[in-house]
Amino acid sequence: MIKHNVLFKLNEDLSAAQVTKLKTDFKNAIEALPNAIDVIQSIEVGFNENPEESFDIALMCEVATMEDVAIYAKHPAHIKAASIIKDHVVYRACADYSA
Repeated sequence: MIKHNVLFKLNEDLSAAQVTKLKTDFKNAIEALPNAIDVIQSIEVGFNENPEESFDIALMCEVATMEDVAIYAKHPAHIKAASIIKDHVVYRACADYSA
């Protein structure tokens, strides 16, 4: 099993209302992906609650293989979901590891 973990830092110039909407829309779109992408075993999005940390959003996804990570990444439904925050992300970090 591969765990695909991604952290996102949003632009600090966004208003609180904009951040809330972006986070909610992104979470809803990402967590709906198992209905469209059958390689996803589980997926969730969480929001940072620790003001001492710098990232705003965490995405955790489990798939069977690294090939499945590629399928997920290139899938049109994933690309559409990612586009919700794409123009507002100033930093992204990712780690894929076997579990």
